[in-house]
Parts: sequence; C-alpha cells; structure tokens
Amino acid sequence: MIRGVVYFALVFGIGIVLGTVRVLLLEPHLGERWAELTEMPFMLIAIAVSARFAVRKFPATRRASYIVSGGVGLILLILVECTLVVAVRGLTIAQYFAERDPIAIAAYVLMVIIFTAMPWFLAGNRRAA
Repeated sequence: MIRGVVYFALVFGIGIVLGTVRVLLLEPHLGERWAELTEMPFMLIAIAVSARFAVRKFPATRRASYIVSGGVGLILLILVECTLVVAVRGLTIAQYFAERDPIAIAAYVLMVIIFTAMPWFLAGNRRAA
C-alpha cells in the first residue's frame, strides 16, 4: 500500500510541475492539444522513474503486489483529479470530459493505463524479496 501512495505522490508532484509549464508556456504557443501531447513523453519518463524508485525502495514478496501498487496509485489519481476538476474548474466530471480534445483524452487514457501497470512491469525482472 505504501508503495502505491509513494508512487502516486511522486508522479502527481512531477505532473503538477509539468502541468504548470504546459499551461503557462506551451499552451499559448502550441494550443491545448499539442501542449498536452508534448508533455506526455516527459510524464512517461516521470512514471517510469517513479515506479522504479517505488519498486526498489519497497520490494514485495509476490509480483502481484506490484499491480496492487499501480491500482492504489490509480485510485488516488482518480480521486485527486476528479476533486480538482470539480473544485478548481467548477465543472462536473461529464462536462470536463466533454470539453476535452478527443486525441488528447485518448492519449491521456493510454498514459493512465501505463501508469497503473508500470510498477508491475518494472518488477518483472526483479526476484522476490
């Protein structure tokens, strides 16, 4: 459980920094879609580095424990993002998804799947602790 919380906190913290750069520096020049798509490779690196850290720092005895970590991270991600959308942007979740660019949202969903699976994937080459 702690592995998933740490993993989420690292990725979300980096995401806040990258999101700020995206909104303030990239969106005015590239537009929302291209700014989001430009940010995604950096988020992929953040996901991989954060998962690697969590897997090494908090080893498990069973590989299946690592998918639980990704699931914990996913639940926290959904809770925090939904809370922020409603609180900060004043939108319902349905409104938020309705106004999103279809290409950017598809790429985002792919990134969420990668985020969820990354601890399990990186633990594949590790021997049980």
